[in-house]
Amino acid sequence: MTALEARGVEVALGGHRAVAGVDLTVARGEWVCLIGPNGAGKTTLLRALAGLVPADGTVQLSGRGHSRRRRRELARAIALVPQLPETPPGLTVAEYVLLGRTPHIGYLGGESRADRVAAAAAIDRLDLRAFAQRPLYSLSGGERQRVVLARALAQAAPVLLLDEPTSALDLGRQQEALELLDDLRRSDGLTVVSAMHDLTLAGQYADRLVLLDRGRIAIEGTPGEVLTEATIARVYGADVRVLHDDGRVSVLPIRGIRC
Repeated sequence: MTALEARGVEVALGGHRAVAGVDLTVARGEWVCLIGPNGAGKTTLLRALAGLVPADGTVQLSGRGHSRRRRRELARAIALVPQLPETPPGLTVAEYVLLGRTPHIGYLGGESRADRVAAAAAIDRLDLRAFAQRPLYSLSGGERQRVVLARALAQAAPVLLLDEPTSALDLGRQQEALELLDDLRRSDGLTVVSAMHDLTLAGQYADRLVLLDRGRIAIEGTPGEVLTEATIARVYGADVRVLHDDGRVSVLPIRGIRC
């Protein structure tokens, strides 16, 4: 069953075509990772999929286009974790995570017990209970990133878009966050589309990789099909060694030899 489908998506920013004619289909429960060098269009494509930037072409969630959904309805269907989220410093962790329930609350209503339970569950899943009453300004960058992810989980949208979700996390927290997302998509059918610079993490967790280059899809497929030494050299201009282990792929940089 298709969860997300984009056809002919194009985005122009400041006269520059950041995304150029992208077609993308993501199945329910699938994890698709967007990779590519800086400026390839990963973040812009995610924002177009979320309906946050004007775009030509069509984007459909479960067969319905963005134009046929109100903003609140769209927020109940898709959640975006941006690379540089806004975190109002005056809020506590618990208050900020509860904001993820906003699409489920009526315009004149307040949060219900079910909303508070959903927010508390997200806090527990990200191991943030000890931080619940702390203000956001008191957290480290990695702690704030976990809080932003918790807010997205509290939103309970079936499609989750992630822009560099582990960039501020240490190695252990990276694994915790990615394993949690993998568990959620397997148990709850969560659909994940992420943009990641770390090719090894992408090769370890994603079902399918989409390599963007100058706003276009250069190649897509399984990690083993996309992450080849020749492709990485051509698109990134990098010398690497690609290792395969039980269907998972790791990418190791190779230092150049100096005379």
